[in-house]
Amino acid sequence: MTTNLEEEYPEAAQYIRQAVAEHGEAWVLENYYEQLYPLGVVMAMPEKEELPFYDEDDHETMTEAERVEMYQAWGEYRENLRTGTNPGE
Repeated sequence: MTTNLEEEYPEAAQYIRQAVAEHGEAWVLENYYEQLYPLGVVMAMPEKEELPFYDEDDHETMTEAERVEMYQAWGEYRENLRTGTNPGE
């Protein structure tokens, strides 16, 4: 990781570094929005394209609208699990 990322996101850099060590850079990039980015609720998280190993020619990012839609769907899914209902009931 670059020093810049360590300086701008000291808490997040630790989690990203650990995920890279355990799973590799490709896994982190593939699972970033599902596994790491939600930590932004409790700490400052970099955007995926700010990661030092992100290459815009090889990887894609989600728009803000796509992330909102994904997280809303997860929220509905968790609510359905909590209440034992099916969507649309």
